[in-house]
This record gives sequence, structure tokens and C-alpha cells, in this order.
Amino acid sequence: GLDVGRVRHLAEQIGHQRALGREVLVVSSGAILAGMSRRGLESRPTTIPDKQAAAAVGQSLLMRTWDDALNLHGLTAAQVLLTADDLAHRHRYLNARHTLRTLLDWGCIPVINENDTVRVDEIKFGDNDQLAALIAVLVGADLTVFLSDVDALYDGDPKARPDARALRHVPQVDADVLRLAGAAGRDGTGGMGSKLLAARRMNAAGIPLLLAPGREPLALDRALAGEPIGTFFAAPAHHVGAMKHWLAHMPRPQGDLVLDAGAARALRERGTSLLPVGVREVRGAFGVGAAVRCLGPDGDPIGVGLVNYDASEIAKILGCRTADLESRLGYRHSDEVIHRDHFALVDELEARVATEALS
Repeated sequence: GLDVGRVRHLAEQIGHQRALGREVLVVSSGAILAGMSRRGLESRPTTIPDKQAAAAVGQSLLMRTWDDALNLHGLTAAQVLLTADDLAHRHRYLNARHTLRTLLDWGCIPVINENDTVRVDEIKFGDNDQLAALIAVLVGADLTVFLSDVDALYDGDPKARPDARALRHVPQVDADVLRLAGAAGRDGTGGMGSKLLAARRMNAAGIPLLLAPGREPLALDRALAGEPIGTFFAAPAHHVGAMKHWLAHMPRPQGDLVLDAGAARALRERGTSLLPVGVREVRGAFGVGAAVRCLGPDGDPIGVGLVNYDASEIAKILGCRTADLESRLGYRHSDEVIHRDHFALVDELEARVATEALS
């Protein structure tokens, strides 16, 4: 069941941070375990309906626990339940951001959890590490703190190697750092590998991450006061914007555009928009605003972007010069098939590829 004392301890620290003028959002799991406790289940459910039913029973208990704990410090909890599908659609993504922003303006503490009552494997975040990373980018967080059962990232498994050294500062989550997930002795869902990939995602968007020992007394207060505990993952000076980060991690491409060599080079090297003159083939059926892959003439992926025309319209304007758009379609509502602000290169999708490779 829920550790009520632990929630109260965290709520007390959140109260301290709010008193300092900091805005706080919480990503919290626990609905399924709370439901198991209420129903007297001795083992974790294995079927999707049983998991969803346990989550439905437990979610109200989880929120009541958070709200009661935060009320002791004059704060109000606000329940926010999300699925990955909610953030994969641009308008719903923006609606979620506006809602969270309003809750913060009201002085509430959003308590965010994956909506286990309706999620299926095809539309889940993976774990709360990944959910927290996406929420951090969604709201433009200044810092994300993971309160974990591990106290830091080590250069080896501290259980097997007494001389393993805690890394206090990681300037970049590169391939060498990702390999430490296995060395840490715990990988997979919720493990060190997941935390490192979440750090990589957030760092790509310019958000630092602090991995802190969650069960140490006042760990959150101490970390935010600057004590050298846990591991700090710095954010690089140069990073992609929120739109490109969303393109890299959330939408599932609904089709492909095959480009000529000139358009492929312009996207890769000059960061230009995609014009109809550079499109040679349309694959799939999709509507306006859909996410599609752009492929070079050799079939290699260049990136993902949001289209300004649907598949049937693009088929009519293949190779068309901008000046001839209206004569081909009878109208013209955009010069570009994909605007450069709505396009992410494959290099910017690297973290997504890494996530899928380790999952």
C-alpha cells in the first residue's frame, strides 16, 4: 500500500519550496498498489483489465493521500491523469500545457500520474521517468528532480564493487554514460537505464536533472539548497526547442514523403522548409497537421515534420513550384509542405532511437 508517512515528508518539503517562491509539479505513481491494498490483493495483477481496475480503485486513495498531506501546509493538490496518446496530438499537448500553467498560476500542486485505467501498451509512456521527462519539457521546467531508491549514478555496481565511485556531475549523457546503466546493476523499466534516457531527453531540451536519494531525510530541500548529494546531469548550452523535442519523442509518423537529393540536402545542411518542388513521392494516407517521415532518394530517413497539406493534396503538387500551387489545387494556403519550425532532423531523434534500443 501507500507509505503515507513518506508522502507527508515529501509534502512538507514541497511546502518549504513553495514558501521560497518555487513552482512545483509532482509526478507520482502508486494507484495500482493502493488499489491492491484496498482490495486485499496479495499479488500484483497480471491482466490489463485487472491492472486498470486496481488503478481505478487506488487512484482516489493516492490523490486523497497527496491532498491531505499538502493541505497540512496550506497547499491544494490537483489531479492530472495523462496517457502518451494525450501528448502525441499537438492540440491535446498544448491543452495539457495550458491546464498545468493555469494550475500553477492558481498556486496548486499538480500531481500527475499516467492514466492506468485506460492505457494500453501501445499508448503508455513506459514508466514515470519518461513521463516526468515529457512533463518537464511540456511546462518548460528549470529543473527536474528524481527522488530515487538509488543515491547516485556510479561508475560500477556498488553492490559488487566496493570501490565504485559516485558521479556527482555528468556534463553530457553520451554513449559512455548510457553504458553505465548496466554497470549500475539495475536496468529496464524504472531502472538506471530509464533514468539516463530521461536525462538525455531533458538535456536535449535544455533542462537539467538531479538524481537524488529519495529516502534520505529532507533530500529535496538539501538538493535544492545546493548540497552535493546524488548526481547532477547538466544541460548543454545548445539544445532543441520544445516543438522539435515533441516531434522527436511523441507522434507516430502516419506516412512518408520521398524527397529529391536537393531537398534532402537543404533540410540536412541548411535547415530550410520543405517545398513541394522537392517532393517526389507520397506514401500513406494522412491529414493536415499529421507527423510524417521525410526520406532521402535512397530511402534513408532525414527527419519528421508536420505537414501543411494532406496526402491527396501533396500527391497533386509533387515537384510543383510555389508559384504554380494555386493552379494545381485551386487554392493555396501555404507555400511549404512542412515549415522548418515544425521539422526535426534525424540527429534530433537520436534519443528516441536510443530509448527504443534499450527498451
